[in-house]
Amino acid sequence: MAPGGFGGRLEAGRPRDPAHGVQEFRPERSVATHDIIVIGASAGGVEAITSVIAELPRDLHASVFVVLHMSRGRSMLAEILTRLGGLPAAQPADGESLQYGRIYVAMPDHHMVLEGGVVRIVHSAAENGVRPAVDPLFRSAARAYGPRVVGVILTGNLDDGTAGLAAIKSAGGVAIVQDPDEAFAPGMPRSAIAAVSVDHVLPLRDIPVMITALTQEIAAPVHAHESSAHLQPMEPDLGQMPLALEPKDRPGRVSVLTCPECHGTLWEADEESILRFRCRVGHVYSAESMLAAQTDEVDRALWIALRTLEERVALTSRLADRARHREHHWVARAFDQRARDAEVEASSAGR
Repeated sequence: MAPGGFGGRLEAGRPRDPAHGVQEFRPERSVATHDIIVIGASAGGVEAITSVIAELPRDLHASVFVVLHMSRGRSMLAEILTRLGGLPAAQPADGESLQYGRIYVAMPDHHMVLEGGVVRIVHSAAENGVRPAVDPLFRSAARAYGPRVVGVILTGNLDDGTAGLAAIKSAGGVAIVQDPDEAFAPGMPRSAIAAVSVDHVLPLRDIPVMITALTQEIAAPVHAHESSAHLQPMEPDLGQMPLALEPKDRPGRVSVLTCPECHGTLWEADEESILRFRCRVGHVYSAESMLAAQTDEVDRALWIALRTLEERVALTSRLADRARHREHHWVARAFDQRARDAEVEASSAGR
């Protein structure tokens, strides 16, 4: 197989940083363990991620990749994780090689994906309305490292990470989900449990123990279902959508819905029990994220309408005053009526 595929092997060499136990990867390993750990979280994620990372051993024989939904701007997550005193964490550069005993944190407004033994940092189309998103990392890790991957879903709203965790399972990896009953936001854990055959549902305190145990086990030689829809690359993780001029090139059936971001045509596909929407630009939505995006769009439209109506009241009232000052009384009455009508409409829109 090509480097970075399911047959790819990474072997620890000499430690680069004895204080942290960081070890370099090599292209081939004689025995594959669970040495690729991918973690995704959203609302309440900083506390959950630090709780897990703080309990991982300094000599962890694996690389850890973390995606936390965040707004644009600077993220302090890597610094927070490094200050825990265990594994060093950083936002990787595009093309950076993988190392054991290191935490790679996705930077704001960029997806983090794995490809051929390196980390790729890409400003591609948003997925599930966010960037970075969990699904591109999980999906690319599953394609590149198959049964060696351990996927961890922590607290968060909606369902980002569900399709990615399904990809990890399709490739023979291990799926861990935080117990939704203790999660700050149970949406992501519950979605994953409902749609994916999860291996372990655990409280936060037990997740680092399970990760550590898995890194010491030999990964099962499971033959991944490379034809699985969950493993197919999408635009956020450097996949290329064909022009879709022929039916065979279309990623599903044409939907009556439009993309919330670019307002282009959407294709929808029921991918092994997970409904997903894709547009030609490359935006990808799950069902829950599509509903959330539509709700946001309606809210924006209502606020724009309310602001426009309030400005209309102000303008027509001003024009009425100008008309009265010039003794154009019939014009003033007309503007007064328009102002009253706009006030009624604004009151209705603001309820």
